[in-house]
Amino acid sequence: MKTAVVILNWNGRPMLERFLPSVTENTIGDAEVIIADNGSSDDSIEFLKKNYPSLRLIQMDKNYGFADGYNRALAQIDAQYYVLLNDDVEVTPGWVDKVVALMDSDPSIAIAQPKLLMFDDRSRFEYAGGAGGFIDKLGYPFCRGRIFSTIERDEGQYDDTREVFWASGAAMFVRASVWKELGGLDGDFFAHMEEIDFCWRTKMKGYKVVATSEAQVYHVGGGTLPKSSPMKTLLNFRNNLAMLYKNLPPKRLRRVIRLRFVLDWVAALSFLFQGKMAECLAVYKAHSEFRKWKPSLEIKREAISPQNVDCVYPKSLLICYHLKGKKCFSQLKGMQN
Repeated sequence: MKTAVVILNWNGRPMLERFLPSVTENTIGDAEVIIADNGSSDDSIEFLKKNYPSLRLIQMDKNYGFADGYNRALAQIDAQYYVLLNDDVEVTPGWVDKVVALMDSDPSIAIAQPKLLMFDDRSRFEYAGGAGGFIDKLGYPFCRGRIFSTIERDEGQYDDTREVFWASGAAMFVRASVWKELGGLDGDFFAHMEEIDFCWRTKMKGYKVVATSEAQVYHVGGGTLPKSSPMKTLLNFRNNLAMLYKNLPPKRLRRVIRLRFVLDWVAALSFLFQGKMAECLAVYKAHSEFRKWKPSLEIKREAISPQNVDCVYPKSLLICYHLKGKKCFSQLKGMQN
């Protein structure tokens, strides 16, 4: 098998019923669709066995989260390429072949993503990945097509293939040999930011991460954790700090972490003033858990030996967005090819 399209499912029967038909219909040739179930307690397994008896099903004994769920599932799969695909994604004809052909053409490409558009408004980029992801000098993630809460219309402005900093875990193609070389995702993250951390480590090994408009998919997003979830807030803040601590070069580490501490508490106060007490407390808990993590992060950091990589925006996205009014990727100087 050349390509394994792996959907990690956790209590997602409605999503499987709605989106799995497009995946099975449009994934052809030397590619197999595999469902990895993360200890679901709904009727997902019964639904799959009844309606998709020919699909391979990997069952895990509990919910290991996105990160370790995929680690455990992919350890059981022999393929040249893995595709990590969310259960709320509608795919299009030829989507696998087009991305795999690109990766076949350049062995240095370890990770790739198709263009991600919103399922409910197909004229707009999707929040979780758009046309490829980047981070700024303080570690804030953004995409071509989405900066913070501003989402652009797709007017062909990013119809190309180019190197990026990170690819979205909603539809991420990975060369299996590189996945194994790097040990997969960091299972301690559980969910959120783990794909950015993985892409960062991949780039430090000298491989490329690319986004291509040759293929496109449509993503709902927020199916497992809604945007307003305090748990999502905790995971995003905690994991972002952990990712920075693991991967930042020594000369930047202390300054960036100190600034992020200040900015995170500004964000917590903002939640408080908006009456979002649960989100405010989630930031506090994120920092508390990060402090407990630091000894293990130090060990990981030593193993990684962090170094500078490209595709990092050298300015503060906060200043550009909020003070200078730069709401679109195309307005960020120095980020164009």
